[in-house]
Amino acid sequence: MAPPQAIPVQPQATHASQTPLAPQTPLAPQTPHALQAPLASHDSPGPQTSHAPQAGHDHAPQTGHAPTPQAGHAPTQPQPQPQTPAPQAAAEAARTLQYRFDGPEDAPVLVIGPSLGTTWHMWDRQIPELAQHWRVFRYDLPGHGGAPAHGAPSVAELGDRLLATLDGLGVQRFGYAGCSIGGAVGADLALRHPHRVASLALVASSPRFGSADEFRQRGVIVRTNGLEPMARTAPERWFTPGFAAAQPAIVEWAVQMVRTTDPGCYIAACEALAAFDIRDHLGRIGVPTLVLVGAEDKVTGPAEARTLVAGIPDARLALVPGASHLAPVEQPAAVCDLLLTHFSTAWQDAPAAALPAPPLVPGPPTPATPFAPVAEIAAAPLAPEAAGRLPDDRYERGTKVRREVLGDAHVDAANGSADAFTGDFQELVTRYAWGEVWNRDGLDRRTRSCITLTALVASGHLEGLAAHTRAALRNGLTPAEIKEVLLQTAVYCGIPAAGAAFSVAQSVIQEETTPPA
Repeated sequence: MAPPQAIPVQPQATHASQTPLAPQTPLAPQTPHALQAPLASHDSPGPQTSHAPQAGHDHAPQTGHAPTPQAGHAPTQPQPQPQTPAPQAAAEAARTLQYRFDGPEDAPVLVIGPSLGTTWHMWDRQIPELAQHWRVFRYDLPGHGGAPAHGAPSVAELGDRLLATLDGLGVQRFGYAGCSIGGAVGADLALRHPHRVASLALVASSPRFGSADEFRQRGVIVRTNGLEPMARTAPERWFTPGFAAAQPAIVEWAVQMVRTTDPGCYIAACEALAAFDIRDHLGRIGVPTLVLVGAEDKVTGPAEARTLVAGIPDARLALVPGASHLAPVEQPAAVCDLLLTHFSTAWQDAPAAALPAPPLVPGPPTPATPFAPVAEIAAAPLAPEAAGRLPDDRYERGTKVRREVLGDAHVDAANGSADAFTGDFQELVTRYAWGEVWNRDGLDRRTRSCITLTALVASGHLEGLAAHTRAALRNGLTPAEIKEVLLQTAVYCGIPAAGAAFSVAQSVIQEETTPPA
């Protein structure tokens, strides 16, 4: 690991192209005419937007995003633009991402990724400065900001779509900065495609986002109630209380971003985060990495950031005072300075033989400015002890599926209560039921949940019905569909059995689908 160094940053720095930024200053929106302009010439930064790339062609702008608000004004409502793409265009949209370019065409490419429930506009305040040095590529998650609603079931799938988009544009090597799930995409690319990523910045990110149960329950709530519960609670997750009270227009803008997201794509992103876990692989990230986190972030806070820094060999940690989860929105100047410093000094070029295109040259360094250090370096952890014997493959697969369907809490409780007498039975259940039967391709999980609920009612084993009602909700069944399954059991299994099942299922559904207060 590189020796600890303080990261220079000036939270309230000013630049020639940027007015002084204070925490109460609202986001500056992109000018409306800029979104309608053609691709800029080499000597002046300019935007380029598209839904699907075609190498060597300029793209007509396609918008559909809630722009960031002016101070004292309510955010503009996004205007949907119905489209009826041809089959080839629809297939292209399903494997690529909606994107936007800012900055000179001949500059090195810096890719910037958004967080769940936001659009590329969350980075608006950093673009004027970053685009002076790099060709800034921003993208929207599927179903966010008017992007085509083709949900991605995993972080790796999002990374593959991003690379397909960049490949179509002829972009081979790039710097990458991403917030939250956008950071997860960058870390995944650095692990699976290290020759493509020159330097990395992980903002409000984590090697594992909370618990899988938390994100799967969030999917259940959205499937049952829509996105309004997530929109209503977004401000308290994303901003400090003082900022939210002082900037109601930005708070409303944030709420509108969530409300206009496609629910199915939001649920798919929750599933992707539930399955994301790179804690055991951080040591393989081999590029200079900035880990940036708001000091008051309660979602992916300083503890998660220190885990990243401790595991990535060449990583530094920067704590941004007065910021929560959306630090680029809440403290735009501090975040901009950190990114400028990191990507100007930590850009690495791979050997030319390893790249299909010539290596990119780093952007010019930022002007010498007196910086006030606000960075903190985490110490490297002790090397973990070697694990025991590798588990049977069926047991490993079964554990994964059992946790995905029943939840971590249920599986942990079952394993925790096992002893010398019951341990072999728990292993049998995991290996046979979950590693073999539930892993078969013949039926999807929704159908298996319908069958399991029916079998439990028919056999009178209602002690397992609560866990499998939760599993059915996680597997995509709605409360209305669970009701239909139980009505069917009333005909073929008897009214008393179905009545008892309704009582159990009703209690579970109320608990699982009630939005947070």
